Amino acid sequence: MTISKTKRSIFWLLILLVASAVIIRNNQKNQEEQQTYQTAKGIVFGTIYKVTYKYDRPLTEEITAELKRFDYSLSTFNKKSILSKINTNQSNVLDSLCSKVFRRSIQIAQQTDGAFDITVAPLVNAWGFGFKKQYDLSQQKIDSLKQYIGSDKIHVIGDSVLIKDNPNIMLDCSAVAKGYACDVIGDVLLNHGVKDFMVDIGGELTLKGHGPSTKNWRIGINRPVDDSLSVNNEDLSMIIALTDVGVATSGNYRNFYYKGGKKYAHTIDPRTGYPVQHSLLSATVIAEDCLTADATATAFMVMGLDESKQYLQQHSDIKACLIYADKGGALKQFISPDIKSKVSQIKND
Repeated sequence: MTISKTKRSIFWLLILLVASAVIIRNNQKNQEEQQTYQTAKGIVFGTIYKVTYKYDRPLTEEITAELKRFDYSLSTFNKKSILSKINTNQSNVLDSLCSKVFRRSIQIAQQTDGAFDITVAPLVNAWGFGFKKQYDLSQQKIDSLKQYIGSDKIHVIGDSVLIKDNPNIMLDCSAVAKGYACDVIGDVLLNHGVKDFMVDIGGELTLKGHGPSTKNWRIGINRPVDDSLSVNNEDLSMIIALTDVGVATSGNYRNFYYKGGKKYAHTIDPRTGYPVQHSLLSATVIAEDCLTADATATAFMVMGLDESKQYLQQHSDIKACLIYADKGGALKQFISPDIKSKVSQIKND
């Protein structure tokens, strides 16, 4: 019985396809074996960044270029940035980075009932924690500033235009910019086929794959003790093994000042106009992306412990490690049940 010409063609085609698949798989294996963990680090947004990734060559130029683009877009300290031009009413035209941040920030403001709000800049500046000079504050002054606060007062039209209800409205993306920058650099790495990386910008993290020595990345959470000089980076409260998530921590133990014998923390409640006064000292949030984690961690520091725990119950996609002080001043921890198994070490408090 002879095989028809058509069947012989199909047979050899299948042989070629199998051989090609084997060659491609072997090439991919060889490329992965040639990859080593690379590191890119420097200063951006006034803080340290470090990108650790497994690849066959450095991607420093690509990472640096994207961070420069980000600085030109969302920096409040760069007078030529798009955000600075929006705040000074020189322009209302957005790039893709601003458009994404503003849209997502408005959504999170709605979800958190205003605890997170990028229009809080006038109050942050007034209390001495922003990018402008501190005022001598009175209740009257706070009330006058609050008329410019509220994400419902800004509107993204299409993909490239921002409308402010009042020209005195100012935007401050410092509570979300580092987290979003981590995601953006993560996208750069993913576009190059990088599977294993950690992007760390000022302690905010985007994690994929695994680290050099473990299946997951091991993330340390600092003990929240007063440390305005940031000298206690090694004083850890817990270590968590994580991957394929965004992680952000917000706290009041590093950015504060004393005036008239009273401590003023940098977290300003947009709803009251005042620095927060509650028992929650540190909020580490784990989310699908670091933009969401960063904004939510800030919101939790505004909400306080009880309101944050209620939020976690209502949003199953968000996990958190909350460190707070009990009535006697002792440090206590609340850890979302779904991630307790990922906590590999907890120091006795």
